[in-house]
Amino acid sequence: MSDTNPQSQNGKMDINVNGIIFSGEGGQEWLAKQLEKILATAQEISKHSPVQTVSSGAGKNSADIKPLGTPEDVGTLASHIKLKGGESSQVKRFLAAADWLRRKGDKNLTTAKVSKALADSHQKRLSNAAECLNQNVSKGFCEKNGKEFYITPEGIRDLGYNE
Repeated sequence: MSDTNPQSQNGKMDINVNGIIFSGEGGQEWLAKQLEKILATAQEISKHSPVQTVSSGAGKNSADIKPLGTPEDVGTLASHIKLKGGESSQVKRFLAAADWLRRKGDKNLTTAKVSKALADSHQKRLSNAAECLNQNVSKGFCEKNGKEFYITPEGIRDLGYNE
């Protein structure tokens, strides 16, 4: 017997409000409560600074992903790493930090830039950034281009974007 109660259906929500990033999956009622909390917090923050970005929906689609080199407001590196699941894995943290730089408009990614971004944002350093890049390359998530690299469509999908 299938459960047709709309309150029990799961959904997904991704929100970025002035640097406050929330991504969650769960029942519609729970997601609605989380949205209320986020909007209340954003309203309090907006008293001190204007809200720059609000996006929500059933997840990212291709219209939400800006082309490489198009700067966008992506919030803090710390929140981006957390959102992309890079808190416990150095390889994933490297990929999330590279994505953060990419989304900010950096077309020429290097391991040095990723390491500097992590240090500048007071995030855990990588024990070996070059090895993190190599592991992402072996997974097909990045490709080297001379001394630089780029994130492949597979890497973009691994970070949770739908193309």
